[in-house]
Amino acid sequence: MRRPWRVAVVGGGIAGLAAAVRLRDGAPADTEITVYEQSGALGGKLRTGALAGQPVEFGAESFLMRDPTGAESAAVALIRRLGLAEKIVHPTVGQAALVVDGGLRPIPGGTLVGVPGDLDRVTTVARPLADADTDGGRPLIGPDADVSVGALVRSRFGDEVVERLVDPMLGGVYAGRADDLSLVTTMPALARTARVEHTLTGAVRAAQAAAPRAPGAPVFGTLVGGLSTLVEAAVTASSATIRRDAAVREVTATGSGWRLTVGPTRDPEFVDVDAVVLAVPARPAARLLAGPAPEAAAAVGKLDYASVALVTLAVPQPRLPELSGFLVPSTEGLLTKAATFFTTKWGHLRRPDGVALLRASVGRYGEEAHLQRPDADLAATVHRELSAVLGTPLPAPVDGHVQRWGGALPQYAPGHAGRVGAARAALRAAHPTVTLAGAGYDGVGIPVCVRSGETAAEEIITALGGSAR
Repeated sequence: MRRPWRVAVVGGGIAGLAAAVRLRDGAPADTEITVYEQSGALGGKLRTGALAGQPVEFGAESFLMRDPTGAESAAVALIRRLGLAEKIVHPTVGQAALVVDGGLRPIPGGTLVGVPGDLDRVTTVARPLADADTDGGRPLIGPDADVSVGALVRSRFGDEVVERLVDPMLGGVYAGRADDLSLVTTMPALARTARVEHTLTGAVRAAQAAAPRAPGAPVFGTLVGGLSTLVEAAVTASSATIRRDAAVREVTATGSGWRLTVGPTRDPEFVDVDAVVLAVPARPAARLLAGPAPEAAAAVGKLDYASVALVTLAVPQPRLPELSGFLVPSTEGLLTKAATFFTTKWGHLRRPDGVALLRASVGRYGEEAHLQRPDADLAATVHRELSAVLGTPLPAPVDGHVQRWGGALPQYAPGHAGRVGAARAALRAAHPTVTLAGAGYDGVGIPVCVRSGETAAEEIITALGGSAR
């Protein structure tokens, strides 16, 4: 008689939880799914807290509504699956700004993560090189090549476009530098068209045309009540056993599956399962794979991460521009690299008492020493810098919160996709019942992480379905 499948999901972030939901939907009904989370909190970088008496995001604040093809994103599809679609809301103010020479200038439209398809539209913030983006008679990059975003854009548009547009936009997402980040991983749509087009403006336009957006259609969404409601709903829908404060320290192959070593060294617990989804960052995954799959471990273990801090201030009746926030180029010399005016950007968060919630992101890759400052120091620095950028002193905060995310943002060096592909190929060949999921492999953002988790679960279902029971 067939016994139930036993599947371990290591990591309780949104990728792991999405994997658990897909396992519940696609595996036999009696499948035993257990999620192991080494911390006490599920959701990873999705964390809704409270400040000045109302919910506020201490991690990711929103999700993309569409995927790169223009179809509904994996995050929206999961939200519908979980019965939360009626809670989706969109920004009421979408215009953001850049800090240039100490002042605010609107971010030009028509760019792809800051890379312009029309150079005339970006002259308000940067001076592109004249006549550098010429047709050389061949595609910008080869069929299997990867380059840094900064190297490609500098060669075609010059330094100012990178430093004043592309770098702050990528830095707002990855806390890294355009010169260090992979084009294929961070801007896959542009990478695809760059393999065909002979100019960068042509590649940008082709990428934009491949994912048309209806005029007025919202780009971003979030959930009333906060993104932690997505986490809670995924836990419920998965019907998984949730193990908090349960660090998986070792994964060992057995004759019929895998043995997990869970918990403290002095009092370990051993758990036998048929399959494992590793939904943890790259370095922990590499440590777990070092024994059974050293080739895969070596490939994924090269990834580095940046740390950030999110400083949220509740400020009474400040004078704010009608902007969703702003981005700060590193050349401006500020600790703050991005700011969001929550109660301006999201209409459902506006308060009748006029208290505004402002959040600043602090920390760039390679500058982690700044994050060693005490919370009060970070908050005071952010308050001072926001006041300077806005050109008017902000009132003293009535409440504040500093959320530190150590090793939170992957730094995808060129060649990242190839390394991950090699690791997954090695696992499929030797250990098809172990899969990788999460931002460390497929990219940042809630939709990408959801799709990554779902794909990992589907591979496990296929692998177990094809084995003799």
